[in-house]
Amino acid sequence: MHRTPSRHLSMAHTKAEPLKRAGLLGLGVLTALVIGTGLRAESHATMTKGEAIIQSHGYSFYGDLDYPEGFDQLNYVNPDAPKGGYFAIDASGTFDSLNPYSRKGRPGAMSSIMYESLLDENAPADEYGAQYCLLCESLEYDEGKTWVIFHMRKDAKFSDGTPVTAHDVVFSHELLLEQGLPSYANAVKQRILSAEALDDYTVKFTFALDIPRRSLIDQAGGVSVWSKKWFEETGARLDEPRMETSPGSGPYMIDSYDINRRIVYKRNPAYWGKDLAINKGRHNYDELRVEYFADETAAFEAFKAGEYTFRTETNSKQWATGYNFPAVEKGWVKQETIPDGNPPTNVGFVFNLRREPLKDKRVREALALGYNFEWTNESLQYGLFDQRQSFFQGTVQEAKGVPEGKELAILKSLGDMVPPELLTEPVRMAHTSSAERVLDRGNLRKAMRLLDDAGWAVGSDGKRRNEAGQTLDIVIPIISSGSPTMESLVQTYVQNLQQMGVNAQMQKVDPSQFTLRQREHDYDMIFSGYRTFIGAGTGLYQLYGTEAKDDLFNPAGVASPLIDTLIRTALESEEKETETAALTALDRVLRHEFFMAPAYYKADNWLAYFDMYRHPENMPPFAVGEMDFWWSDPERADALKAEGALR
Repeated sequence: MHRTPSRHLSMAHTKAEPLKRAGLLGLGVLTALVIGTGLRAESHATMTKGEAIIQSHGYSFYGDLDYPEGFDQLNYVNPDAPKGGYFAIDASGTFDSLNPYSRKGRPGAMSSIMYESLLDENAPADEYGAQYCLLCESLEYDEGKTWVIFHMRKDAKFSDGTPVTAHDVVFSHELLLEQGLPSYANAVKQRILSAEALDDYTVKFTFALDIPRRSLIDQAGGVSVWSKKWFEETGARLDEPRMETSPGSGPYMIDSYDINRRIVYKRNPAYWGKDLAINKGRHNYDELRVEYFADETAAFEAFKAGEYTFRTETNSKQWATGYNFPAVEKGWVKQETIPDGNPPTNVGFVFNLRREPLKDKRVREALALGYNFEWTNESLQYGLFDQRQSFFQGTVQEAKGVPEGKELAILKSLGDMVPPELLTEPVRMAHTSSAERVLDRGNLRKAMRLLDDAGWAVGSDGKRRNEAGQTLDIVIPIISSGSPTMESLVQTYVQNLQQMGVNAQMQKVDPSQFTLRQREHDYDMIFSGYRTFIGAGTGLYQLYGTEAKDDLFNPAGVASPLIDTLIRTALESEEKETETAALTALDRVLRHEFFMAPAYYKADNWLAYFDMYRHPENMPPFAVGEMDFWWSDPERADALKAEGALR
């Protein structure tokens, strides 16, 4: 991935968090080399022994940095936004650690917010595929991208007042290799040969030569930087849960916590980077709070009572019918819909291909036919969603119809590796169902035939068994603190599977068990998904590559030489057109492999908040930014408090 691994997203309920650019795979897939005319920002290149050395204030693979060197502010922020106030969100379940990088335990929400990297991965939100210096003031690299040197800001400091140095960068990189997620460490070791502090404020990364140039410089620049001094003095490990936090260099630091009830982050009054151009109009709250609740029902009731102040709503029933409580009627709470410029998260019912029965595509296709999107959307979700089809939904990389042009040429070039039907048949689309009843009879008949053909015959008791007499068992765990709508969605799906003769059941488990089962792939199917991506990046290997078939971020366990080859083709492309064609072919193949029954998506962000928060008039496309560039109106906040709206 482009950044240190973040917590695996919970598909049951996605919380409002600062923009994590690593969530859009390929976002750092860029270079700052700018040659010729018509480009939007120029870097500086010098010649050393016949080789161009590029110097820049940011990094973009295709050379199209929107912001020039010496820019004054990001285009979408309000540089005069007042500082102050607080921002409070909810979280469901529990936490037992404030170390988000541990392989064990359940980390507290936003516990990575305190740490920064050389390149800012949370901004800009109006430019895709670009990153600008944060802990560094400039970078330089050779034209072939075999190495990069970051020149660091000498005034950068951790919250304990100690300087952030190149030695901390190297230490953090090596700590991740030693104690980070094994899949991350293995991938990085193949790409980054060494990290070296040339002096206290200059760090060099050297890259392997026999790999694509993608996701190298941005990988190096995206590593969270921790205090070497603190880790050495405390003996703390990165891979173990703990409540003690290392000092960070970011604008916020931990203030207090009450396990399973609350976490409070406060602004660092001595934050070193507050006057940087990239930070103007950002980080406007004095305090960030996370309020924990046992489940979604309790959380929503607490919001109605003013115990926290901002919700990113994901429950369609609540969005459609739940916002009629007194705080809304009095004008205290505001609902707003903001378009989402990112492609939707790739969620659905994921098949665990590690389980023997699910290795048969006919079984997977039969089970998928039990999901009735149309009925679910109309009956449980108030018609507010659309059916997801593609892993690149709504982008230029989305595969459509039969392959043609450059996409077809790429597929043909791979010879026998490509199934013949991929060249001549339209791309796989999600099945359709009747919205009139939860069980579509036509789809049920198709599913029964598929299961018969796969050797799962119906016995006298109505259960399907194979030749060995084993029943077709499907267990779908869900998180106990999730929304009632999600529970109903899964339960109706399970009931349809039972009508097919499948021995299916839904299991409600507590948050810590759910996290453990995700990590250990202890499920037959799970409502989960894959992170969104638009461009090519080595993070694609961590999601879909054979090397990551047992990784946390690959819940299905996908492993295919064809997928590996298409990822590599996209990574090795030297112009945008070829990259787009390769990713379109990848989308076609991912859908053909059919390791997930695609579910729903929405193109907008549903927001509900107490009417003291303000945001810029012209919102950027790639982030809501509620904790990044929104601010609190002090007069309105005081009025709400005086009226008894807030606790």
